[in-house]
Amino acid sequence: MEKNQFTVLRGGLLDSAATSRKEFVSAYITNTRLMGVLGMYMHFKLPDNLVQRDLHQFFYFDAEEYGFETYHSVLGENRTRIFEIENSLIGGLGGKKIPLTEKQAQYLLQEYAEFNRAHNIPLPEGLSEYEFLLNEKATLSEPELYILMQKQCVRPENAYESINYFLMRIFGRDFKAAAFLSDRDILLDVFPEYDAGTFCKNTIEPTDAPNTFLCQSLVEFRNSYYIVLTEITLSGLTVCSFERNSIMKISPIEAAMLLSRSEFVTVYEMLEEPDSFSSETTPKAMTAMVTPHDTGKLYMIFHSDNKHVARKEYRLNEDVLGMYFVSDAGQVIAAAYTLEDIYLLEKDLAGSTISKSLIPTQRYEFQEPVLYEFIQSTMDRFETFVDIIQNNPGDEI
Repeated sequence: MEKNQFTVLRGGLLDSAATSRKEFVSAYITNTRLMGVLGMYMHFKLPDNLVQRDLHQFFYFDAEEYGFETYHSVLGENRTRIFEIENSLIGGLGGKKIPLTEKQAQYLLQEYAEFNRAHNIPLPEGLSEYEFLLNEKATLSEPELYILMQKQCVRPENAYESINYFLMRIFGRDFKAAAFLSDRDILLDVFPEYDAGTFCKNTIEPTDAPNTFLCQSLVEFRNSYYIVLTEITLSGLTVCSFERNSIMKISPIEAAMLLSRSEFVTVYEMLEEPDSFSSETTPKAMTAMVTPHDTGKLYMIFHSDNKHVARKEYRLNEDVLGMYFVSDAGQVIAAAYTLEDIYLLEKDLAGSTISKSLIPTQRYEFQEPVLYEFIQSTMDRFETFVDIIQNNPGDEI
C-alpha cells in the first residue's frame, strides 16, 4: 500500500518584510527641514508574499545631531498601526507631506545613513528591512538636488520667517539648509567654537539700514545659555548679509525668566476609569503625541503648521497648542499657553466620547508653566500640588 503523499504549502505566517522582490508604490517627505527634522515614508508591494503583500516604512531624520534616528515599519495593511506610527513620528512636525520619487527617497536615506557613519552613530534597528535601499548608491545632479531641497523646505512668507529659519539652521550647524535661504558668498559658520545649539527664542528689530535687522537670540549650547546678537540683511526674502555682533553667557535663572510665560489649566474629574481616555477620545487627542509617565499619560497636541516661526518674536515651544495629562488618580488636566488655546481644549473635551463623564472642577492661570512640574512630582492630585507651590513658593517639589 502506497503512503499518502502531501504537498507542503507555505502559509502567510512565513511572509517577510525582507523578501527579495519589492515594487515601489509611493513615498513622501515632510517639508520641515528648516525646523531641523524630517519624517519620510515609503510604501512597497511584496509580490512574493502570500498574505502580507505591503511594506510601509517610516524614517525619522535629524539634520543637526542624530542623523537617521528612528525606523518603524508595518507589514501588511494594519491601518490602525500605520496611523499610530505616522502620528507619533510626524504628527508634531507641523509640515505637509510632499511626494517623492523612489530615487529621491533612496538618496535621502543614504544621505542620513552617511551622517550616522561619519558621526559614529549606529543605524536604527530593522536594517534587514531597509538595507536594500542602501546597497546601490543613488546619485542626483545639481538641479535634482535643488528640487529635492525645495521639497524638504517650506517657502518663507515674510522677513521674520526667513530670519528665524536661517538662524535656527545656523545655530543648529545645519549649513546646507542655511545656504538654501542665503546667498552663496556669505560666511555661515560664524560661531565655530560652539557645537549645535537650540534656538530657544528670538526677537527681531529693524535698523535704520534698508532691509537690515538686529536679532537678539537666546540659544542653548550644551546646557549653557547665551544671548547672541546678530545683524541680517535681506534681498527679498534671501539673506544676503550676516554678521556676528556679540555673544554673552547668562545663568539658567536668567534664561528661565526670558522664556517664562503664562500657563492656563483646567482640571476635570473623571467618573470613568482613566483607561477610558485614549487617542480616540477627542479629535485633538487623535493627533497627539502620547508619552507614558509614572502617574499617568501625557497627550502633547501640536499646531498643524509652524506659523509661529513667522513672528517678530519667536519662541521654541509655540508649536504646542496644548496638553492633556490623564492621571491614574482619575483626573484630566488640560493645559495651554493662551486663553484661546485652553478654550479650544475645553471645547474639544466637551465634544469627546466621554464628555458626560468629565466634571470640570477648577480653572487656573499660572505666571509660568507648572504642568511638567506636577507630572515630575509624582503627586496624585493636581490641587494638592497647587496648595504646596502656593504655600511654599520657591521650594523644590
